[in-house]
Amino acid sequence: MTENRSDGAARSGLLVVISGPSGVGKDTIIQRLLELDPNLTYSISYTTRAPRPGEEDGVSYRFVSREQFEEMLRQGGFLEHATYAGHLYGTPAAPVEAARNAGRDIVLKIEVQGAQQVRERAPDTIFIFIAPPSDQELVRRQELRGKETDQDMTERRKIARKEMQYASQYDHVVVNDDLERAVAEVLEIIRHARERQT
Repeated sequence: MTENRSDGAARSGLLVVISGPSGVGKDTIIQRLLELDPNLTYSISYTTRAPRPGEEDGVSYRFVSREQFEEMLRQGGFLEHATYAGHLYGTPAAPVEAARNAGRDIVLKIEVQGAQQVRERAPDTIFIFIAPPSDQELVRRQELRGKETDQDMTERRKIARKEMQYASQYDHVVVNDDLERAVAEVLEIIRHARERQT
């Protein structure tokens, strides 16, 4: 349902980008956000990587071949796209635009290189970086996941170190030291953004 501003015009939905290193808890935070705020919608990204155990096509990601992804790219179908650990990831543009036009706030979980593309295309976006309480805690969480090979883990740690350098470019940095506290902080950021629109 489209929300109305006090001047009678329909409110365009917010675009909320959430980034952070692998294993920091982005998926869990987003899941809680969707449970607590019915006006939030999650944008499901496309990826060329294989599904991990427990992941479902169309829920976690839309899993496609590299050829399919590259064809969508040629047709201008992505709001942003990035290469991460050798795999392609992208946010489909049409569902994001449709949700915002309907007044729904949409959450994107994307890497820092994709976030830069969104910054250029949609400067009104809210950028939130999820940070770990410490490097040691991030490594511990990555190991607990048990979903990657040792080689993948080494690659992800290297990427994480690079990604942390971009945190200062985000509007907000939320430390995920406690899940419910971090979720509450993100919800407060979104609430303030909605108030600014009205």
